[in-house]
Amino acid sequence: MKHCRSWICLVNGLISTLLISLPIHIQAATHSQHSPDGQIVFSVNDDTGLPNYSVSYKGQAVIKKSALGLEFKPLDGFVRNLKIVQEKKSSNDSTWEQPWGEQRLMRDHHNELLVTFSGTENTTKIMQLRVRVFNDGLGFRYEVPPQKSLEKKHSSKTHNKKIEIVDEKTEFVIPDADKTTAWWIPSRNWNRYEFLYNTTAVKDLDRAHTPFTVRLASGIHLSIHEAALTDYAAMTLDQQRDGTLKADLTPWSDGIKVKTQLPFHTPWRTIQIASNASGLINSSLILNLNEPNKLGDVSWVKPGKYIGIWWGMHVNTQTWGSGEKHGATTENTKKLMDFAAQYGFDGVLVEGWNEGWDGDWYQNGDIFSFTKAYPDFNLPEITAYGLEKNVHLIGHHETAGAVINYKNQMADAFDLYKKHGVTQVKTGYVADGGKIKRIDENGIIRNEWHDGQFNIGEYLRSVTEAAKRQISINTHEPIKDTGLRRTYPNWIAREGARGQEYNAWGSPPNPPEHTVILPFTRMLSGPMDYTPGIFNLAPYGLEAENRVRSTLAKELALYVVIYSPIQMAADLIENYYEKDGKTIKPAFQFIRDVPTDWEKTQALAGEIGDYIVIARQQRNSDDWFLGAITDENARDIKINLNFLDTDRQYEAQIYRDGSKAEWQKNPYDIVIEKKSVSAKDQLEFRLATSGGVAIRFKVIK
Repeated sequence: MKHCRSWICLVNGLISTLLISLPIHIQAATHSQHSPDGQIVFSVNDDTGLPNYSVSYKGQAVIKKSALGLEFKPLDGFVRNLKIVQEKKSSNDSTWEQPWGEQRLMRDHHNELLVTFSGTENTTKIMQLRVRVFNDGLGFRYEVPPQKSLEKKHSSKTHNKKIEIVDEKTEFVIPDADKTTAWWIPSRNWNRYEFLYNTTAVKDLDRAHTPFTVRLASGIHLSIHEAALTDYAAMTLDQQRDGTLKADLTPWSDGIKVKTQLPFHTPWRTIQIASNASGLINSSLILNLNEPNKLGDVSWVKPGKYIGIWWGMHVNTQTWGSGEKHGATTENTKKLMDFAAQYGFDGVLVEGWNEGWDGDWYQNGDIFSFTKAYPDFNLPEITAYGLEKNVHLIGHHETAGAVINYKNQMADAFDLYKKHGVTQVKTGYVADGGKIKRIDENGIIRNEWHDGQFNIGEYLRSVTEAAKRQISINTHEPIKDTGLRRTYPNWIAREGARGQEYNAWGSPPNPPEHTVILPFTRMLSGPMDYTPGIFNLAPYGLEAENRVRSTLAKELALYVVIYSPIQMAADLIENYYEKDGKTIKPAFQFIRDVPTDWEKTQALAGEIGDYIVIARQQRNSDDWFLGAITDENARDIKINLNFLDTDRQYEAQIYRDGSKAEWQKNPYDIVIEKKSVSAKDQLEFRLATSGGVAIRFKVIK
């Protein structure tokens, strides 16, 4: 044996001694699971007793080493001094059918890893991490089983299984925070989710809502969100060090994040992964991580299109409150029902029909009655009139954040609607963030967040109570969508972003890029009731600040681009007629033709905030529809039609920007034409500034 220099021998000896004396779990092997195609790898470790994970895609780190854990009050939670004691792996490949949706058949193909942690000192303390890895991303959640070590002992015989979570340690460490672009809206702010999107480097964000979408320097796209959010607080993201995004749960008014009991599990923390922007849209991850339908036969949930007493209030031609300009009258509603019946719409939304809109309703939601109509609105007469024409009344419940007032009237309100054949209800929670009114057990008023655990329960209460009467719910000012439409298919749509109404009075209105950002951000969570279809794009004149900042062709394309199973023709019905007031405008035909329920959906191309092209096949039909829109920049696009059936010929009914169209000065220039095409063809279009193209591909038989 060769002799070494004395200092080298000393160092080697010290290293050997340290390695022998270190706890064995510090050297524990990494546990991992990969996607079925092998491209995504999720790895979990207990290095130095601190649980952590990382994610790679095609060999590249997309989530660097990130912390895991839950912290309780006043108990020792799952943050440190933990070791992995067991792993279990499994796989699933199955197909399930949506009763309605953007894709009828959904493939659930994933590999699962279930890792069990215990304390290094308290070995009776157990937490599990369940991970499912798909080809389009992954989800993981914490599961805490019953265990005496987490129960507070009240006597020699009784234990309290209640748990208060004061922090969730989950991190998402994004590489190259200065070179990675993020699209985000602020969380825990007064306007809930209704903000314009910021486009910044990751390092420049503060606290953000999810879905949170990024593009790495390599071009890989990620979207961080959550699935199956029920009895828990919503997860927002708070930046610590640059690129270290920590789960920041929305708290109760007393500061506690989540109040639960053993056993419990968290919502899924999700990461959608794609090599390009359109790949995010083609993901089915969020729905696959939700539980199957709990309602049984839901054939009574009907997708469709509607018009309504709505836009007039936003452009000040009508009012919600009673008086000379009251919109919700028997006469006005019947007029809209006549229009709906003539042009093939299923329903008429009426806002402002019930007592409570007079005065400062925004600040006092307790004044609302959900069963008493204003004298000029005859609910039984109107619903009977509509049913004769096969048009249903769409109900409306505005709470103004007074959820206890709504809870106390909910059964009677839904019973009233059930009695008169109302099968869909739009609910509203118009209140500043942090101003949801809760009355505690001592009768004291507490203010809660829309996305806190308390109000998450109230949203779900409205959905389940409505389901008992076979009523579907379209929630405005909602909790963000996390795929619960799979479990409760009567939760048919939501708002949850800046919609069309901001163009009527917002400061500023939605810019041209807004609708080209939504599909890659908000829309990744689920359907949105955006309310497109405005034909009078400048109700106050072309020079006014408040107007729809798009072309007419783009308004049509939004029916395909922004998915919802219930779509509104949002304008005043008189704006769909020519100047003679009798002849319907030719462009309105596309709104009549476009369906709201789909067999297949394909995002064909796009870049976030620039442009998008989406094709969808109509359910129970061979016809396809396509929408393409752009931001403030005009652009040329080429569309390969290889998504069409190869053995069929189609008539392409095209609604495109005219040669002189541009959103500011000439938004109404539109060309309507027809072409015979097949799957072998390619179409080329010039999209105007904030323009678009909408196409129906009708099979030639």
